[in-house]
Amino acid sequence: MNVIEHYSHSETLIADHMIVVATRKQVSSKLGEEAAILHLEDGIYYGLNSVGARVWQLAQSPIAVEQILAVLLEEYEVEIEQCRRDLYALLRLLAEKKLIEISNEAQSSA
Repeated sequence: MNVIEHYSHSETLIADHMIVVATRKQVSSKLGEEAAILHLEDGIYYGLNSVGARVWQLAQSPIAVEQILAVLLEEYEVEIEQCRRDLYALLRLLAEKKLIEISNEAQSSA
């Protein structure tokens, strides 16, 4: 099982206004305070620590990065810039592994 706890060197652009959502090409399960994710196309399992699992839970429906940041700041004792850096790194890695989709716009209201 790959553990997603390190920084990604990906060039994926992340900004607070962007919308993230878990892809449909995965299944996941909560394991205590952690989460396990199986990517259905490549058959690889990924693990998330408790904070990553909270982000994953929030990303089950489309959500703005800034909303995830606000929840983390409310629930954990962390400085905003450290939280933002760590959140962006996690989101980049999840996107690189094709576990989330990131869009530059809010969902259209059409």
